Amino acid sequence: MRPDWDSYFLEISRLVAARATCPRKHVGAVVVSPDHQILSTGYNGSPPGADHCDDVGCELKDMGGRQSCVRTIHAEANAIAQAARNGVRISGATVYTTASPCYDCGKLIANSGIKKVVFGEKYDSRYGMSGDVMGFLIKCGVIVSGFEIKWRADGQSNPKPLLSECERLGCTALQHNDKCSK
Repeated sequence: MRPDWDSYFLEISRLVAARATCPRKHVGAVVVSPDHQILSTGYNGSPPGADHCDDVGCELKDMGGRQSCVRTIHAEANAIAQAARNGVRISGATVYTTASPCYDCGKLIANSGIKKVVFGEKYDSRYGMSGDVMGFLIKCGVIVSGFEIKWRADGQSNPKPLLSECERLGCTALQHNDKCSK
């Protein structure tokens, strides 16, 4: 069966993640044009010329109450940087990423003009603000769509929606916004 576009590009982001050089988490990102053309890719890893965590170990610092690797650039940031480095316009694009973006990547996504984020799994960002990131993106006009990906032994995915309608629209448990059906 032919996969839909979201499943197709999420699968590609999973392959991109295999290039990651930080063993703590392998994340991949694919930036795609509105007409389904791949514009750039990125994975979490060190900048060119810097040591890789796989080679010398992670450079861990306490950030927001947990240990985070400061050597690694996140997949979404690397994909945006790759596009900029190559003069590729990404305004209006969609970013497909294996894990939901952290707050820093969320700001880069919104500022770069990316209009949609599709992620494969919800990731608890280092400041414990993962839910806030989704609300921030939505307030910035970015569409957010999450899937829980269950990878089968044959390598195919079986995505199912991860975010509720309220989460996609930026609602909180205490206050629904005017776009919500509740």
